[in-house]
Parts: sequence; C-alpha cells; structure tokens
Amino acid sequence: MADRHILPGLLIAGFMLAVAGCQSGDSGTVLGGGSKDTPKPPTEKVLESELRGYCPLVNLRDGTAYFNSYAKGGQDDPSKLSYQASIADVTRSCTRSNGMLNLNVAVAGKVVPGPAGVSGTITMPIRVVVIQGETIVYSELKKHQVSVTDPTAATQFLVNDPNISLPDPTVRNIRIYAGFDEGPPKKKAADAE
Repeated sequence: MADRHILPGLLIAGFMLAVAGCQSGDSGTVLGGGSKDTPKPPTEKVLESELRGYCPLVNLRDGTAYFNSYAKGGQDDPSKLSYQASIADVTRSCTRSNGMLNLNVAVAGKVVPGPAGVSGTITMPIRVVVIQGETIVYSELKKHQVSVTDPTAATQFLVNDPNISLPDPTVRNIRIYAGFDEGPPKKKAADAE
C-alpha cells in the first residue's frame, strides 16, 4: 500500500523538477522582462593595472570647507547671513590612456539658508588644484550655481571637474586639493587709504 503512494509522489516531484529546469533556462523572458534575442549591454572591462594604479587622493584644506554669503552691508553679521555652503565630501576617479593620467574630481555638499536667506540662484566659488612635487600643474576656479527653491530647507549640490589630464607619473608625488575659494580678502575703505 505504501508503494502505491510513493510512486505517484515521485512522478509528480520529477515532473515539477523538469518544468522548473525548463523555466530556469529562459530567465530573460520570465524574470528579466526581455527576450532571449535582446542583446545584453556591453560592460566595460576594468584592467588590473587600473585597479592597482596610482590614483592620488583629494584633500580639503583647512578653512575651505565652508562658504558664507551675507545680505548687502551685513558682512559677518549672523542676522544678515543669506546662506552657508559646506563641503561634505571630496573624491576622484582615475583613468589612463596614451601615457596620460586623467582625473575626475568631485565635490559634494549642501547649502543651508540663513536668517536672511531667500529663494534664487547662488554662485559658489569652488577651486580644484593639482600639485606635482612642488609645482602647481592644474588650478581651476569653477563658479558653480545652485538653485535654492525653499529658503527654509537645505539644498544639496555636486560639482565635478573631469578635465584634469597630466602625464602618467612615475613617482607618487601628486596632491589634489578642492574647496571654496573666495579670493583675497576685500580691502576696507580705511585700508585703501
């Protein structure tokens, strides 16, 4: 009597495994949403030399992580602060081609409105500098614009500079800096005399 119940159970289990096996070979139409004829997107191969290659870090210099903007005539008055921008993170990516090291430096942060903050577009001066040994080989000031739509909430921003290219170094002597650069301090009327 037990043999009569085991044989049909084995036949059903075998049928289910066979059906499951047929289904798993065509994942593009069942779960993938595409057909078997749909080509897969090409994937770029990362070379081992790129993974192990030298890619200098980006640093944030002291005093360049924050940028304050004040309403007209309210310089350094906390009640006249329009906004404060801050850099939260800096990073880079490196690629190599034809004997050149190509860098893409990214800066991320946020803009927080102050008591005098209003909606509008603000411009932040962000500088990227590359120093090789003791020589500045790249320095670019970007006037990055951020649209502030809600003067009561923070707005995030992301700036990148993908245009840095220099001969692939044989010595690991490159330093990269990114941060706000307001330029030299403005002279006051009393200082100008």
